[in-house]
Amino acid sequence: MLTRRRFLKQSALASAVLAAPAIVRGQNLNSKLQLAAIGCDGKGWSDIQETAGHPQAKYVSFCDVDLARTARVHEFEKEAPIFQNYQEMLEKQNDKIDALTVSTPDHMHAKMTLELLALKKHVYCQKPLTHTVAEARKVREAARQSGMITRLGNQIHSHTFYRSAVKVVQDGVLGKIKEVRSWCNATGHGKSGYLDRPVPSQSPPSTIDWDKWIGVAPLRPYGAQDVYHPFGWRDWQDFGNGALGDFGCHIFDPVFTALGITGGPISLTADHSGMNHEVWPSQTSVKYLFHGNDQTQNQTLPVSWDDGGRLPAVGGSHVPETRALPRSGSLLIGETGSMILPHVGMPILFMVNGKPPEIEAVPSLNHYQGWVDGCLSGQQPSDGFEYGGALTEAVLLGNIAVRHKREELKWDDAAFKFTNLELANKWLTKEYRKGWELPR
Repeated sequence: MLTRRRFLKQSALASAVLAAPAIVRGQNLNSKLQLAAIGCDGKGWSDIQETAGHPQAKYVSFCDVDLARTARVHEFEKEAPIFQNYQEMLEKQNDKIDALTVSTPDHMHAKMTLELLALKKHVYCQKPLTHTVAEARKVREAARQSGMITRLGNQIHSHTFYRSAVKVVQDGVLGKIKEVRSWCNATGHGKSGYLDRPVPSQSPPSTIDWDKWIGVAPLRPYGAQDVYHPFGWRDWQDFGNGALGDFGCHIFDPVFTALGITGGPISLTADHSGMNHEVWPSQTSVKYLFHGNDQTQNQTLPVSWDDGGRLPAVGGSHVPETRALPRSGSLLIGETGSMILPHVGMPILFMVNGKPPEIEAVPSLNHYQGWVDGCLSGQQPSDGFEYGGALTEAVLLGNIAVRHKREELKWDDAAFKFTNLELANKWLTKEYRKGWELPR
C-alpha cells in the first residue's frame, strides 16, 4: 500500500533526480558527460574539438548527412558509432547521450533542438539559434520548460574582447548610451548575385543523403558542389539568413549583453542593394529602435546595422572623422565617450576630454567548456537559449524588414506581431515539408 509518507518520500526523490544533471538522470551513471554531435566538419569539427577538451566530457556518437565529412571524428573517437540520420542516432543511442552539439545549416536548427529538448538533452546550438522568428520563440519556451542546460554558439561572447567591452559600458565609462551603430564587411557568401536557382549539373555524391540535408525545406535538386553544400547555403533564403543572420548574433551580442536588451525592437526599417525570392541581398542596412533602460540616455535606443562593406558615419560620436573604422564591429556612443568595438578585437575608447582611461582586460572563458560545466553542475551559464533566442529574434526581425524595403515595421513583442503591416507577419514562420514538421 502506498502510504502518504512513502508517496512524499518517492516524490521528493523523483524531484531531486529531475533537478540533477542528465548524467545523474540517465542510465549511464558515470563521471563524464556523454556527448553526441550533429554536424561533424567545418564549425561542427571545431565545436567537437573544443567541447571534447573538457576533462569530464566524452563523445559517444557522431552524425552527419554527408559521411565524407566524418573522417576526422572517426579517427578522433574510434569506438563511437557514426550515423547519417540524427533521429536514428537518438533512437539507438538515447540512453548513452546526455548532451549534443548542433552544427548544421540554419534551417534545421529548430527541428533538431526541439526534439533534443523534448528528450531531456542538454543542447549547444550554432547561431543563429533558428531560421525563423517563430522558431526562436518556440525554442526559448521549450528550453525554459525543459530545464536543460543550453548555449548559443557565438563563442566570442566569452572572449576577453567582448567581456572587456561589456565591463566598460556597465561601469559607466561612456556615460549613458545614446546610440549604437554596428556593421559587418561580409557581402554574403558568393550566392547573393543569383537571380534564380542554377540548373542542376551534378547528382549529389554518394556520401550525401540529400533528402535529409534538405530536411524541413522544400525539396530541390543538389545543383553542384557548394551551390548549397557544404558552405553556399547561407545566402539562400530556404536554408540561411544572409550576412545579417550569419554575423548579427556575434556583433550584436556584446551590445545586447552590455545594455541588457532582452526584448524585441519597437520598430525597424531596412534598405538593401536588391534581392529576389531566392537569395539574400549582398548589402543590407537596418535601423532598429529598442526600448531604453537605465543604461541608456533616452527612453528609446537607436541601433543600426550595415553589411556588405557599408560603413556607418562617425558623426555625433567622439570619434574623429579621420579615424578609420575596422572591417566589422560596433560603435557605441555615450554621453561622455564613445567606444569602437572591432569584431574581433579589444575596445577602443574616445572620451570627451580626450584622455581615455586604461581598459581593464576581463579574462576569457572557454565558451564550449562553460556549457559542459553547466551540464555537469546543473547551473545555466550566460548565453543560454532564453538570451540567445531573444538575440536571434531581433536579428531575424531585421531580415523581415529587408523583405519590405524602406517600410517602417512596428513590432509588438508581447503580442508577437507587426501591428501596422499584416503582410509582414507571414514571414515570422514558414511552411515545413511534409514529414518534417516541428514537434508539437
